[in-house]
Amino acid sequence: MNKIIIQQSTRRKFLGQAASAGSLLGAGGLFHGIYAGESSSAETLKAGEGTVDITPQVGTVMAGFHYKPGSERLVGSVRDKTEARAIVLQLGKQLAAIVSIDVCAISRESTRRLQKQISKKTGIPVDAIRLCVTHTHSAPTLRFFRLWGGLPEKYIAETEKRIVQAVEIAKADLAAADLSIGKSRTEGANFNRTRKDFKKDIDFNAQSSEKDRWLDTVLHTLHFERGPKKKNLLWYQFSAHPVCYADGEAGPDWPGIVAEIISKQENVTPSFLQGHAGDVNPGDGTPWRGEAEQTARQVVVGIRQALSNAQSVKPSELRIATEEIMLPLDLELMNSRMEQYRKNPEKCASGSFVDAPFAKAWFDDAQKWNSAQTDLPTTVSLLQLGNNGLLFHSSELFSYYGLQIQLKSSLENTMMVGYTDGFIGYLTDPTSHKNGEYAASVVPKLLNLPPFIPTATQIFSSEVTSFLNKNIG
Repeated sequence: MNKIIIQQSTRRKFLGQAASAGSLLGAGGLFHGIYAGESSSAETLKAGEGTVDITPQVGTVMAGFHYKPGSERLVGSVRDKTEARAIVLQLGKQLAAIVSIDVCAISRESTRRLQKQISKKTGIPVDAIRLCVTHTHSAPTLRFFRLWGGLPEKYIAETEKRIVQAVEIAKADLAAADLSIGKSRTEGANFNRTRKDFKKDIDFNAQSSEKDRWLDTVLHTLHFERGPKKKNLLWYQFSAHPVCYADGEAGPDWPGIVAEIISKQENVTPSFLQGHAGDVNPGDGTPWRGEAEQTARQVVVGIRQALSNAQSVKPSELRIATEEIMLPLDLELMNSRMEQYRKNPEKCASGSFVDAPFAKAWFDDAQKWNSAQTDLPTTVSLLQLGNNGLLFHSSELFSYYGLQIQLKSSLENTMMVGYTDGFIGYLTDPTSHKNGEYAASVVPKLLNLPPFIPTATQIFSSEVTSFLNKNIG
């Protein structure tokens, strides 16, 4: 009990200091734009937001870290409430919805079910609904994880119902909006966790190599000013795992602290969209999992800088495109590992097999894989606003490939939003496969999938770039 009281006291002190520092970061507050008061013509961009509480009850299984059977990581208390935040955009007759959900992952099945329910309730086309997760490791998962998180049926059913409600609220909240998009390099808020000698986005160019490990430090903001009678809306995209906490307290991790700081300073609560964070942790590298308050402090600075240099965007249309990409699976490797286990199960209790219970559970399920399925389908989507686009995908993409897609995009700003409309795990570089790294060798097992072939991410990058440029208006 004393430990919890001390943590809360320290947290309140930190938030108070951060809030009081707001005037030093931007006199008069974050937002200095003047609402244009556009007419209510069919060409006026409209935006609305809806937020619902999806905080898990005490005793609910959390996801994100391995546990042995019978020692599941359960919610013992609540650090911060978790939420689902929806934004609905309208331009002319075109409607679109984006939902940011404070859970670890979402399944393809939940995605399809929710898209149909949301479309039925709101009239928003199924293909124009994006379901993004923040990938917090202090909340449940809406997708199967083998001994990395349970599937709490009651929580999933209630959360799906509330996600639909969030989009309904957002649509009812639609109002004319002036959009500005900004970006900033946010140093000290993320680092590449796989190698100390990583390189950064500022040095990335057409000659850059996937043999190096990279980091995207750019934070993007989308700020919707809606006049004196409606709350302004703020969404931001950044690449960093919310993985700072590994205890029994539920919450959104460092994005929750960012939301608290900003909401204390301004009449707006920022919503977070995760980036290409497959090889990225929060913070500056010390500690390795990241320190939540230090990360949040730097992200807040990045948000302020992005808002200060934001440019007005007046899109003439809201362009939406979706496509299925097929990624090759390495069934030969999976069969080889199954044979290895079949011959010597007692020797398959560490490394890429994790431990004996995990290996046994994996082997039992791997035998059921349909050998005729040699590729895994995954959805990519584009939402274009002027010369800016949000590119949605369902992977934990290594930074090099996210930077490569952005470099080859003809858009001024291409915001890569991962963990969307399903979850297929890591898309790594060939080195990760060669070295048998966790991302390439363990995660497919915990997701109940065969591994990808070593060049799958190269295929993904090429396919996404082609999809992106052929659909840009």
